[in-house]
Amino acid sequence: MTTATATRPAHRRGRRPVKRNPNGSWQKTLYWVATHSIGLALALAFSLPILFVFLTAVMSDSQALSSSLWPESWHFENFFRVFDKVPLLQYTVNSLMYSLLATAGMLISAIPAAYALARLKWKGRNTVFLLVVAAMMLPPQVVAVPLYDMWVKAGLTGTLWPLIVPYFLFDAFSVFLLRQFFLTIPQDYIDAAKIDGCNEFTAVWRVLIPMSRPGIAATGLFCFLYTWNDFFGPLIYTGENKDNWPLSLSLASFRGQHAVEWNLMMAATAMIMVPAIVLFLFAQKSFVRGITFTGVKG
Repeated sequence: MTTATATRPAHRRGRRPVKRNPNGSWQKTLYWVATHSIGLALALAFSLPILFVFLTAVMSDSQALSSSLWPESWHFENFFRVFDKVPLLQYTVNSLMYSLLATAGMLISAIPAAYALARLKWKGRNTVFLLVVAAMMLPPQVVAVPLYDMWVKAGLTGTLWPLIVPYFLFDAFSVFLLRQFFLTIPQDYIDAAKIDGCNEFTAVWRVLIPMSRPGIAATGLFCFLYTWNDFFGPLIYTGENKDNWPLSLSLASFRGQHAVEWNLMMAATAMIMVPAIVLFLFAQKSFVRGITFTGVKG
């Protein structure tokens, strides 16, 4: 006699299906917006002027700076008309020459000075550092007249050299920023390099500078952006010679006798802004890290 055995269906072992909340992603988005609301508002406030410049750059002559903020017709040819109005390529070369040479001169002079104030022990070091800080508080307009008289006697007015040469001698803000960053580098690394046979210069070149790349990059970016946008200095020293004008001063060429071509001026402004924005985007990690570490030690 045979008995039929009923087999129960085997239950699948595993995790129970999780019910997903369709509103979960939306709630996360709202939470992120709420927690970052102040940052988003500030980002929007800083972005609106840039958006205004680019929108005005593609407007027609009659619509520029009118009550209408959105272009009725898009005129991208304004970016090409700028080159017919002024020699923009020549002014770009002048700006690059001014910014690159000034940044290079700043690094050449500021790194040894900052190292001497941060690591070397000598009498009067703190007093000299206080003088450096005091020089940061001195407005450039105060010394503009005696410096201009000096460069006139040297016969260098009308050129970019009165703007470039001072960066090879002294820049208070750069010395202060690099000195603060050098203080964050442990002295043990410098001592270990000296034990291995390095002299003072070799220890700085092979140990301190590679470890200080974020601070050096941040200081160099500060100098480059300042010189790229500098208007006061070129106006004083190169105002009489248009061949040596940088981009910041070339915007004055769009001012006519009776009217200003605002759309072309905004197009030129947009093109001047692009190199600085691109440079910051590529160097923002080193820039933020360098600025963060400069305030660790006093």
